[in-house]
Amino acid sequence: FLGKFECHFFNGTEQVRLLERQYYNGEEFVRFDSDVGEYRAVTELGRPVAKDWNSQKDLLEQRRAEVDTYCR
Repeated sequence: FLGKFECHFFNGTEQVRLLERQYYNGEEFVRFDSDVGEYRAVTELGRPVAKDWNSQKDLLEQRRAEVDTYCR
């Protein structure tokens, strides 16, 4: 697994979006988008992972807060 975090800024720093992308064998399979607020599968491999991670409310709360931690 390889995880990458990206910050995207709109209107300066007024609107910030955090993307967490998870890769396996060089292919993105699941991502967290702070605008959506949960994990979404990118491939079939990501479906069970997204389902599991989305069931962990503490993990989702942490990810949602990280837009401020990582990007601001």
